Amino acid sequence: MGQIQVEHHVGGIEGLCIITPKVHGDSRGYFMETYNALDFEEAGLRIPFVQDNQSMSTKGVLRGMHYQIRYPQAKLVRVIRGAVYDVAVDLRKNSPTCGKYFGVLLSEENKKQFFIPHGFAHGFLTLTDTAELCYKCDDYYHPNDEGGIAWNDPAIGIEWPGLIGEYKGTASGKGYALEDGTTLILSEKDQNWEALEKTF
Repeated sequence: MGQIQVEHHVGGIEGLCIITPKVHGDSRGYFMETYNALDFEEAGLRIPFVQDNQSMSTKGVLRGMHYQIRYPQAKLVRVIRGAVYDVAVDLRKNSPTCGKYFGVLLSEENKKQFFIPHGFAHGFLTLTDTAELCYKCDDYYHPNDEGGIAWNDPAIGIEWPGLIGEYKGTASGKGYALEDGTTLILSEKDQNWEALEKTF
């Protein structure tokens, strides 16, 4: 017990949490508990996770901003290799922070985890040569149930770190790159999401 530290309502957005595990390290390496149901329940996070996912992305890849429509998923996200800037956007219509975002650096070094409850769009930008994410979900993925919003919707104004470019009315990513010249990479699907005001 007591193996995690939880920062609730980060960025002033109810439900979003940053979770920092206690790391036990010495000259041989380290050990940490990345999930303990009792610790999470004690912190007020009673989430029945049913699926674990893992993904790898190369530098400059931006995935997002995604959400499930009829089968929303709460997510617990962490990075096991590399670093990403991870973002959640509040889509809850009755929330005082609807349309607001919060972003956090997740890396193999800081070992932080980002808890995102139902009602949020989620995405991330890969900042290192490669990055591997692991995340737990409290519902199964339904492939025909995905929605999204434009990653660069000016009304939301996500400040992606190290990204150079200018909003040109589309989400194509053309003309955008990281400061070191790495071209921004988006899937065709992620190039075609519309702004939040057109989605809701």
